[in-house]
Amino acid sequence: MKSFNSIRGLGRADLDSLIAASMRYREVRRHDRVLDARTVALLFFERSTRTRLSFQLAAEKLGANVLNLDPSRSSTGKGESLRDTLMTVAAIGADVLVVRHVESGVPELAGEWTGLSVINAGDGAREHPTQALVDIVTLRSHFGDLSGLRVGIVGDIRHSRVAGSLIHGLPVMGVDLVLIGPHEFLPSHDGGIAMTTDLDGVIEDLDVVYLLRVQRERGAEVDEKYSQQYGFDSTRTAALHENAVIMHPGPLNRGVEISDEVADGPRSLILDQVANGVPVRMAVLAALESALA
Repeated sequence: MKSFNSIRGLGRADLDSLIAASMRYREVRRHDRVLDARTVALLFFERSTRTRLSFQLAAEKLGANVLNLDPSRSSTGKGESLRDTLMTVAAIGADVLVVRHVESGVPELAGEWTGLSVINAGDGAREHPTQALVDIVTLRSHFGDLSGLRVGIVGDIRHSRVAGSLIHGLPVMGVDLVLIGPHEFLPSHDGGIAMTTDLDGVIEDLDVVYLLRVQRERGAEVDEKYSQQYGFDSTRTAALHENAVIMHPGPLNRGVEISDEVADGPRSLILDQVANGVPVRMAVLAALESALA
């Protein structure tokens, strides 16, 4: 694998291989330093906590040197073009670029411009493939076989890059997916996936409630009715069947899409998702090793 820019097009065997590697990295404390003497550059042109930190630790555990670009202190603040910045990082000696950017398609451009291996850490509202893989690993760890599992993604799906990857990845694993939210937050094309505006009408059938925040930075807006219709609190949690769980990719908008008692409650897998971030990103980085020049 040269780069990891999208989960689209990956088959069941591809995902199973990455899942198995993630599980191994999660269970084993000592790791082969497969990226020893390699350099991984973290190029986050958007803010990040979970993704950036997990990529940094993942690369370090595999023996890589890590370069962290702070756009606010880089030459981009002096007017340097994105292409020149990426070419500079490549010339310094980076082997892998981990790119997050507000514009869709930038990770692919980074690979075209530099010829390096690239991992998409989130591009615009398009995809966030490593987060989707984190979520699949979290579900596999909790439920085992995912075939027939009913997952409801709730909230601002149209603007969510996490949803953009989950919509492609979960069905490959045999998941029965339903998208839930107000009309303006649902995709314009369903791709054969069920959609509804009625959360309470489907809640009893869900095994997993996957909540998304409202992406205000991408123009999404809600009023006070949103939390009443789509926010998850103790009342809605009580309507779930006894083995159903709650997930959220973060950051959480507490009091909007999720209440404190749900986020911190016994059904929540949110911290499991965070914990799985490092081993999953180790698996993706290791999968690129054979393609490094």
